[in-house]
Amino acid sequence: MSGHLAGSSAPQRKPFKGTGMNGWIARWYARTRQNDMEDFRQKAKAVSRHLRRGSRVLEVAPGPGFFAIELAKLGDFQIAGIDISRTFVDIARDNARNAGVSVDFRLGNASAISFPDASFDFVYCSAAFKNFTEPVAALNEMCRVLVPGGQALIDDLRKDASFDEINSYIKQSGREWFDAWVTRRVFRHLLLKRAYTRADFQQMARQSRFSTCEVSDSSVSLEVRLSKPASH
Repeated sequence: MSGHLAGSSAPQRKPFKGTGMNGWIARWYARTRQNDMEDFRQKAKAVSRHLRRGSRVLEVAPGPGFFAIELAKLGDFQIAGIDISRTFVDIARDNARNAGVSVDFRLGNASAISFPDASFDFVYCSAAFKNFTEPVAALNEMCRVLVPGGQALIDDLRKDASFDEINSYIKQSGREWFDAWVTRRVFRHLLLKRAYTRADFQQMARQSRFSTCEVSDSSVSLEVRLSKPASH
């Protein structure tokens, strides 16, 4: 259902500073996202089917680390995550330790990833890209740290997701009434305003080192697939 909006213009830089969630709001987010654990498990399974043993994976803005941890349970992968929120890094490390898996969660910025060129075979980013202050710079960094031919996948909210679709998504998650009420307001008054359309992602990909992308709908989200040119 995602529309291609005529004249859509994705920004090189957003007007807000992407400082990330910290403190109580990060802890609330981590708690409410536990309602989506089945989604994390299914996404990790889907991604794992395309990875070889020993694949190096980076999750950009992993938040509480649920996806990276579920992926670590599924195979012999080398997994890292960078997040701008110190609270999220601490929570993710605790979650990984409690799950008995090894994931290298670090403090870091999507626009200046603290890993060398060609460090990863696969890069993943979920529910965070719309919050990045410099989205094209973030795409360039994802491309830089990928090996030639490496793949990136971005899952994020569709800007044209309807309130009915969002309400259905929240209801199906099984959130308690207060978390559901807060989540609904966050979607309506914050996240939808920051979200991108299919056309936005296509434009940003053209402006980046990736040059192109494939975009498909998934529930209230878009899946954006990008490949680093093999010649790089």
